[in-house]
Amino acid sequence: MKLMRCREGAAVVRGGDAVLFSEVNAKRGTQLSDDLMELIRSGNLEPLRDLRGLAGVPLAQVTPVLPYLAPQKILCIGPNYKCQALEINPEHPEEPGSFLKPPSCLFDPEGDIVLPPPEVSADVDVECELGVIIGKRCRFVPAEHVSDVIFGYTTTLDLTALDVLGRSARYLTRAKSIDTFGSFGPVIVTPDEVQDIEALEVVTGVNGSICSRDFVRNMRHLPGELVRFHSDYFTLEPGDLISTGCPKAAPIKAGDTVQGRIDGVGTISARVTQGMRQPLY
Repeated sequence: MKLMRCREGAAVVRGGDAVLFSEVNAKRGTQLSDDLMELIRSGNLEPLRDLRGLAGVPLAQVTPVLPYLAPQKILCIGPNYKCQALEINPEHPEEPGSFLKPPSCLFDPEGDIVLPPPEVSADVDVECELGVIIGKRCRFVPAEHVSDVIFGYTTTLDLTALDVLGRSARYLTRAKSIDTFGSFGPVIVTPDEVQDIEALEVVTGVNGSICSRDFVRNMRHLPGELVRFHSDYFTLEPGDLISTGCPKAAPIKAGDTVQGRIDGVGTISARVTQGMRQPLY
């Protein structure tokens, strides 16, 4: 099943259209909430499985927004593709490197990446990554039960202020957490839709040109292992998002158009604009 949220409400993606939850409620007598987080917490997709006879809205006529607001944790993985890890450090550590981004960095899919004023950062890049969405509160998850705690997969964008990070590795959080330095969606795909997670190709493009592409099978730590590993260190909650890394980032500037694509999962795009220093109190 493919789920999304748009300004018109939550919906199931059916081919080239979106069947709004409000349509399901009207025709089936259900009480589905437009808050996809409620659906993730319940895990009950049964009311959405039979869409026969329900009207849909063409996807071109809806405006996508973030699938849900403010994940408790946005967990990002450092160099995780074999080619990138070897390029950065031939003697890379065996365990995955990870960091957290705040929900305040998120912007809506198809929205604007607002570059910070040049005195904050003048060197920014972007990565498309496969995102894993947690469906159940969990800790110390055995490898054989990882699939039980995954609600679905999505496409993410992760941005970095390279000049900030270049001053010190200790500045990683601020380099990754500037407003509009992250997004995900617009579609969440449930695991039954993904026949082979390792066969997925993750593609980052800028202005119609492909900047990087690689297959999930070439990750050093596969998505399920990332869930298992991190559950040893902290409790994962429904809606927590794990962004699994990118083979290579792409530099961006104001006026660019960014696109991330994972066939079988979804496409996410954004416009790049230049921000100004505007005090907010």
